Amino acid sequence: MQARMNNFANFAAEGYRAMLDLGAYVASGGVPKTTLELVKIRASQINGCGFCLDMHAHDAKKAGETDERLFAVAAWREAPYFTPEERAALALTEAATRIADSEHGVPDEVWDEAADHYDEQSLAVLVMAIAHINAWNRINVTLRSVAGSHRRGAAV
Repeated sequence: MQARMNNFANFAAEGYRAMLDLGAYVASGGVPKTTLELVKIRASQINGCGFCLDMHAHDAKKAGETDERLFAVAAWREAPYFTPEERAALALTEAATRIADSEHGVPDEVWDEAADHYDEQSLAVLVMAIAHINAWNRINVTLRSVAGSHRRGAAV
């Protein structure tokens, strides 16, 4: 696969910087880093973003994530490796990423489960994290960013 643009960050400098700033906000928002990485991985799986999937799997490993959990993210409902809080975050991620699949957007039961595990500040951070990774997925899928290229210095 060949990337459509290798210097996107230069051409969209202000927007790119805003995306990085949003990422910094999300990272400092109090939701555990491992949960945020699981959210990023799950949304990227759904959206078919190899670039983001590769990046966040590596980031999760650096943060101490286990292979078993990384291998099971796509089947988190059937795997015993995730906490109730992580399951609620993953369910919210799926519902918000597949928003068009439900006539009511994110179902109340998904939101209520997340609200049972996270306070309003953390929920706000999760919502921003989900929107953020979905935006990155759409950018990288559109640009056909190559998985692993961020480690070789050719990131978006």
